[in-house]
Parts: sequence; C-alpha cells; structure tokens
Amino acid sequence: MKTEPLFTASRDLYQNELGQPIGPTLESWVPCQSPPSTPLVGRFCRLEPMAPEHHARPLFDAFALDMSGKNWTYLFAEPFTDYEAFDRYLVETCCGDDPLFYTVIDQASGLAVGMAALMRIDPRMGVIEVGHIHFSPRMQRTPMSSEAIFLLMSRVFDELGYRRFEWKCDSHNAPSKRAAERFGFSFEGIFRQAVVYKNRSRDTAWFSIIDREWPHVKAMFEGWLAPENFDAQGKQQQPLRHFRADKE
Repeated sequence: MKTEPLFTASRDLYQNELGQPIGPTLESWVPCQSPPSTPLVGRFCRLEPMAPEHHARPLFDAFALDMSGKNWTYLFAEPFTDYEAFDRYLVETCCGDDPLFYTVIDQASGLAVGMAALMRIDPRMGVIEVGHIHFSPRMQRTPMSSEAIFLLMSRVFDELGYRRFEWKCDSHNAPSKRAAERFGFSFEGIFRQAVVYKNRSRDTAWFSIIDREWPHVKAMFEGWLAPENFDAQGKQQQPLRHFRADKE
C-alpha cells in the first residue's frame, strides 16, 4: 500500500491511506550481507577471526591476569584454571558463524588480549548485536578497548549497511552499561527475567545505535583516535566523550 509522509515535528510519523500511523517507507532497502570472517585493522589493535590454534594460549594467559575472576561474573562461562578446558571451550563455542567471534590483537606486542563477537545476526532486518565481550587486564583502560568496538561498528554500518547495532548486558553490570553509553549507544529499557544463566535470573538492559546516529558516533571516535589526541606514550589527551556531538 502506498504511503504518504506527514511533515510534522516527528521524523517517523507517517500515515497510510486509512489514516493510521505507520513507520516510514524504505523503498531502497535491501537485506544486508552476513559479516565476513576477515580481519579488521586499527591503529592500536586488530581483530582477527577466532583461531584457537593461534589464540588460545595467549588469551588464557591474558585472562589469567584477572586474579579475582571478576571479569567473568557477567559472562556465561566460569573462569578457566585449566588450559585444555579453555582451549576446548574456544573450539566448541567460539568458532561458528553466529556468534562470529573475533580475537583482539595488541598491535604493539602482537599478543591476543581479548575477544568479542557479532551475534544475533539478522541480515534481512539489518540488525546485529555485539556481545561476548571479554577484555583482559592487558587491554582494559587502554585505547584498544574503545578502538575494538569502533572497528566492529565500522564493519556493521559502513561495510555492511546494517540499520541497527545492539548492545545488551545484565542490568546489574554497571561497567558494561557505562561503556555502552560512552560508546554512543542509547539506552532503550530493561527486559525483565529475560535470561537464565549460572543458575540465576537476568534482567537484560538494551542499548542500540541506529544508522542515522552513526555519522555522529563515527565522528566522535575518529576525533578521539586522531594521532594528535595521544602523546608519545599513547596516553589520550581528551576522553572519548569530549568529541561527542548531539545526535540528530
């Protein structure tokens, strides 16, 4: 059915021929491609498709630096103290197409220092989620942690043309929620009792970036990643939020 836009204060207010409010027509929309299993290269880090034969040992060593195990609290797996069990976990859990896992490699040392995945991949709707984020102490509070997310964003929006990029976490996971907001995601609400894991109930906090917001988020990251924003030791001069502009 043909739709005609109503030019009002809301950019998303349209009506059909019956006078009912509907969303805007997407006449040029075509489904997206699934993300490729290819590397993403940045200044501070690069993301390689998960390869346990290369990444398992350095990842195990990097995660072992979290002596308390607190980085595992909101993940679905428990801390690994046995290398063979960890290697088996990577092989059995982290080598599929969805979730599509990437290993974060420190450009300076060449070591694997973290992991993240693109998941709940829906090319037909143009929706994708970033999840299974596990950044070891070797990359926490370094530019790598932000750049890794930016590289995934760039693939999702610029390379593949997705409409929506999601971030979800346990509603009690305050560091994850702060990170989502710092990276430019908008909070959308809480899904109550959405997940059962580790024999406990999880209320899930939802965040997203949509395609029309991406140019502002991209400009924020590009301003922050500019060489002049870092000193000779790689320390930032201005935080990421300094470069954030208001969304449309």
